[in-house]
Amino acid sequence: MQYILIIIAAIFVNNIVLTQFLGICPFLGVSNKVKTSMGMGAAVVFVMVLSTTVTWLIYTYILAKFNIEFMQTVTYILVIAGLVQMIELILKKISPSLYQALGVFLPLITTNCTILGVALLVIQKNYNLITSVLFAIGMSVGFTLALVILAGIREHIDKLSIPKGMKGIPIVLIIAGILAMAFMGFSGMIK
Repeated sequence: MQYILIIIAAIFVNNIVLTQFLGICPFLGVSNKVKTSMGMGAAVVFVMVLSTTVTWLIYTYILAKFNIEFMQTVTYILVIAGLVQMIELILKKISPSLYQALGVFLPLITTNCTILGVALLVIQKNYNLITSVLFAIGMSVGFTLALVILAGIREHIDKLSIPKGMKGIPIVLIIAGILAMAFMGFSGMIK
């Protein structure tokens, strides 16, 4: 039951984008179409879970063991960059259309603070490996959920008559704020 609560809390209560405000750049940049958002979300899920697992192992068995925890951030960035390069090569071969649709945002996963943030949070929260992986799954699914919700809303907004000064990013920021308030409604349900 504890593991289920960790996943639910990570998706809804502590949503990485809407309550912790990490990963805003891809959240606003890739949320034009639901299909692209789902592709970006899938890439984030894969990279976040894999990088959290690898960085937890590196921290536990190398950095902490040799008392070189100060190398944590640099090590994590190198691991995440390597994983993103691997994803990029795989997507280029398997799904060129998704690779083209993601465009510049795929390399941005390297600098996506959600990936690094979750890897750092699991160490800060002193989670074991299983809890860390489940937390990463929940956080990445929460990121994907927020991305897809915003993309769905943006697809419908394009069909509406919106004042000229509100078109584009201004209306998206207002919608993102409303979504954040809606997700804040989950706080207190699960600790």
